[in-house]
Order: sequence, then structure tokens, then C-alpha cells
Amino acid sequence: MLISKTFHDVPTKLDANGRPIRIFVISPSVPGYPQAKFPGVVVFSEIYQVTGPVERFAGQIASQGFVVACPSTYHEFEGPEPIPYDTEGTDRGNKYKIEKELAAYDEDATLSIDLLMSLENCNGRIAATGMCLGGHLAFRAAFDPRVLATVCFFATDIHSATLGNGAKDDTLIRVRNGDLKRKGELVMIFGKQDTHVPRAGRDLIRAALEDANVPTSFLEVQAQHAFIRDEHSKGRWDAALTRSLFSFMMEVFERTVGRDLGPRLADVQEPEHVC
Repeated sequence: MLISKTFHDVPTKLDANGRPIRIFVISPSVPGYPQAKFPGVVVFSEIYQVTGPVERFAGQIASQGFVVACPSTYHEFEGPEPIPYDTEGTDRGNKYKIEKELAAYDEDATLSIDLLMSLENCNGRIAATGMCLGGHLAFRAAFDPRVLATVCFFATDIHSATLGNGAKDDTLIRVRNGDLKRKGELVMIFGKQDTHVPRAGRDLIRAALEDANVPTSFLEVQAQHAFIRDEHSKGRWDAALTRSLFSFMMEVFERTVGRDLGPRLADVQEPEHVC
């Protein structure tokens, strides 16, 4: 499908300076069908805000028939422009990551979902995805009952609980407390050579999700961190693997939000043990 791009500057309550968050919106465009409605997806970015790679990733989702919202994560500190993929930009993004309040991250997610729900071309069925920092933010968005499916690419800081001001978050605590119970489907994707989320960290996340009985697919692939970034990846981009996992993600989105399956039953029959 063709796509169109715009943005909305949305007021926030938790920014002490009263600055809005800019949410970029990429929509399918079907000539001759001005009243078409589509499911929505929130795409959370890396520490560099909405860069070229993030916009292209979001555009590919939109072209499959989804209205995509991309929030500018660091609106408390600077404008919505991308942060460079260089040493200074990396240091700046990592600095902001542990200065921003955890509640402000959650407000951004809520505002992004609210915006999608308000758009005339969105049917109100919402999914979320993101990479790196955005993978963690997508994970936290899954606590919102309006989010029916979430795909997290190499989500950082979940295992170490170091997101937000003071580098202390409650993401896994909330999982253990049952906050994902009877919520949407979750997919976790990690590279086995990812130095940001080592094996012990991945095992910790997997165990917490399984112990909480969260419907999760946990994929570990032969890749490093940031392997889906098609620009300034420092030699880590794997285009073939990215294409494969994008298809996996779209199957999840098309099955969970691309169709209206009605309410999910609390009790699902156990599979029969047959050969």
C-alpha cells in the first residue's frame, strides 16, 4: 500500500516545562477509499529518537495496512529531531534515558495509544513494537489492556531494571505481580551475541514471563545488538534476518489486531497429547 506521513504535537502533563510530545503518524493510503480504517501500531524508537531506520521500519509496517504512531521519546530535553548515531549522540541518548522519569515514559505510551484510538482511519485495535530502548518501552506498553500484541526487538534494561530516573524500574516486578495476566500476546526477540542483554539477562526475562504464564514467544537468533538497524549499525545489520523476523512480526499483528476475534476466553483448552 501507499503511505502518507504527518505528525501531532500532543500536550503532556508530566513535562515540567509544558512541552508537548511530537508523535509522527504514518498511515496507509488507498486511493478511492477515504473512509478506510486500519489497526494501529505504536513504534518505540532507540535512544536516538525517530531516525531514518526507525521511520523506514515504521513505514514498512504502515504499508502492510496499519496506522503507525512513532513518539519522540526525549521531548523533555530537546526537539523531535533525530539524535546522531555518533559518540556524542549515543552519550546524550543514554544520559537522557536515565534522567527521564519512568512515569513520563508510560505517559508517552498512553498518549500514543490515545492518539491512535482518536484517529478516524484507525479501528481501535492496537499493537506495539520497538527496538533497544524502544523494545523496553513496547514491553511496558503491553501493560495497557488496549494493546493486543507486542513485539520487542532486543529490549534493553529489562533484566537489569535500570530504565528511568535513578536507573531503577519496576518492569519485571509488575510481570511477577501479574500485571500482564490476561493481556495481549508478547514476542521477545534477542540476538545471542547481544552484549547489552547477556544470556543470564535473557534467561531472567524468559523465566519471569513463563512463571507469570504470559503468552510469549521467545526468539533467540544468531545476531548482535541493533541487527535490524539499516544505517550506522557498526557492522551488525543483518538484512536477511531482519526480513524474516519482520514477517514473523506481521503474522502476529495480522492474527491479533488485523482481525477482530472477539474477547479472549480466560480458560483455553490444553492441547491433546497426540502423535
